[in-house]
Amino acid sequence: MTDAPRDGALAAVLDCHDSLAIAVSGGVDSMTLATFAHRRTPRAIKVVHAVSPAVPAAASRRVREYAAAEEWDLTVTGAGEFDDRRYRENPADRCYFCKSKLYQRIRSLTSSRIASGANLDDLGDYRPGLIAASEAEVIHPYIVANMTKAMVRALARDLGLADIAALAAQPCLASRVETGIVIDADELGFIERVEARLAVLAPKGATLRCRITHKGVVAEIGEDVASTPTIAEIVATMCEDAGRDFVGIRPYRRGSMFRRG
Repeated sequence: MTDAPRDGALAAVLDCHDSLAIAVSGGVDSMTLATFAHRRTPRAIKVVHAVSPAVPAAASRRVREYAAAEEWDLTVTGAGEFDDRRYRENPADRCYFCKSKLYQRIRSLTSSRIASGANLDDLGDYRPGLIAASEAEVIHPYIVANMTKAMVRALARDLGLADIAALAAQPCLASRVETGIVIDADELGFIERVEARLAVLAPKGATLRCRITHKGVVAEIGEDVASTPTIAEIVATMCEDAGRDFVGIRPYRRGSMFRRG
């Protein structure tokens, strides 16, 4: 399988539906899907973006800016996941409760089939949110079209979305909190502030994570970021100001906050 875009296959998947409500988080996958689908059949596409403490403000701004530029039929709503105690307790299947709330909310807004930006790479992880999607009969056009993350990025470039194609993977802020630590809006705000501060020190699209662990705060950096004393100093200072323990810096590892069992 190549990394070349599969726009023909993706178009064929979308053409199977009279209308779609695309859940857009602000990341590369959903932004690219919404742009591709809307440019193809604008009247058939609704875009829904859920705001919450777990969604970075930059992602919400990105969605609103693209909605205005591309003339999307956009609805901004709240999913209400923080109203669910099971979500806040941050169990191993936290994403199930979040996605369940999201899809219930979208269903209350439209009768259109719901579509997500999940791609083939997502099938290799433990993704309880996909169970919630199955229960809500959500479709995953990229998966049906056999598209990987690299292929989605290639499609974004073909669509002229160079800034979207260059985005680092950016799951919700709650994914930075180790399993079993209660999800709290103030915690997520701290994570967002740290990552925003560090982003100015790294190349655009670089991988940076502020992790909340049972031992304290950890900064994870990808291979595309030089480990410098400046990063450690910044995070240490922000932790001290917030009354938190700073554990240190380590290499980025996908899913490092997830503890199963």
